[in-house]
Amino acid sequence: MLSQSLGDAVDVTLIDRADSFVFGFSKLDVMFGRTSAEAVKLAYAEIAKPGVRVLRERITRIDPEAKTVTTDAATHEADALVIALGADYDYDATPGLVDAGNEFYSVAGAERLADIIPSFTSGRAVIGVCGAPFKCPPAPSEAALLLHDQLTARGVRDRCQITFTIPLPSPVPPSPETSRALVGAFAERGIEFMPGRRIASLDGDRGAVVYEDGEELPYDLFLGVPRHRAAEVVIASGLTEGEPYIPVEPRTLRTRFADVYAIGDVAQVGVPKAGVFAEGAARVVADQLIARERHGEEPDGYDGRGSCYIEFGSGRVGRVDVDFFSGPQPTGTYQEPSSALVVEKDAFGATRRARWFGLA
Repeated sequence: MLSQSLGDAVDVTLIDRADSFVFGFSKLDVMFGRTSAEAVKLAYAEIAKPGVRVLRERITRIDPEAKTVTTDAATHEADALVIALGADYDYDATPGLVDAGNEFYSVAGAERLADIIPSFTSGRAVIGVCGAPFKCPPAPSEAALLLHDQLTARGVRDRCQITFTIPLPSPVPPSPETSRALVGAFAERGIEFMPGRRIASLDGDRGAVVYEDGEELPYDLFLGVPRHRAAEVVIASGLTEGEPYIPVEPRTLRTRFADVYAIGDVAQVGVPKAGVFAEGAARVVADQLIARERHGEEPDGYDGRGSCYIEFGSGRVGRVDVDFFSGPQPTGTYQEPSSALVVEKDAFGATRRARWFGLA
């Protein structure tokens, strides 16, 4: 947006330690063998826009007061600083997860499971969420439903149990209708759903999930969502103010530091940690920076709205449209799974690949 509106009149520097971007939903495609990890990577080298330079550097220090970012290569000064470092995975917060389980929230973890899941032919598979909040709230539900499909296709479903355990009271709390639909889908497929359970650790020697209350759940295959936290460099900067993530003014995404914004999973906004909400927040910050450059009026604030697509298996996709700021409580509108929404989800990814990377 900054490039499109201001072109060479603005100097935008995008810093990322990775060399490519991956849509969150692509990890499930990798995990269940629909595609390869390499195929879902969108290289930052493809970004070529007026006024924009992309640097592959690792950020080592952020000084929000001075609006400087130090990396392993240089120190960068800014007139406006946008922190978008996402949420890191805290593997150590769940002892045993690394050695006794498998996580599917990283590309590497999804890729590893693509080799492991086809060899699972009997026993109990547990999809376990190790802490909340976590990115893409519907993803663990999707993993359970897609695992059912794969086991069924291989003719081993009757020899396997699937259990989905989560610390939240329902799969998608802002939308009771969506949660009811998912719980119904679990019941139809014989998937055991265990809400409101907090995982403390995994005991790999005994193959057991250990809950905080001391109860245990046996497993043969554990597919986990790690606990999340802000990156160490963000915490060290003082931006989090002792909170788990960076507090911001919800409508503007401004931090307590002048001309410093936080968007996406690293920000404490009151919306889910999901890509569509990060995108919406980015639009709001871009609008503010454009208005400031053009001496225009203050733009409308962030509306806290977004749509999430949900894989229900059997070649169908549902959708939930959520609104977090309009009323006293968040609301969610559910659209039943259909093949038409499969096409719509594909278009969602395609339009962004084209806009951000110039790819067809």
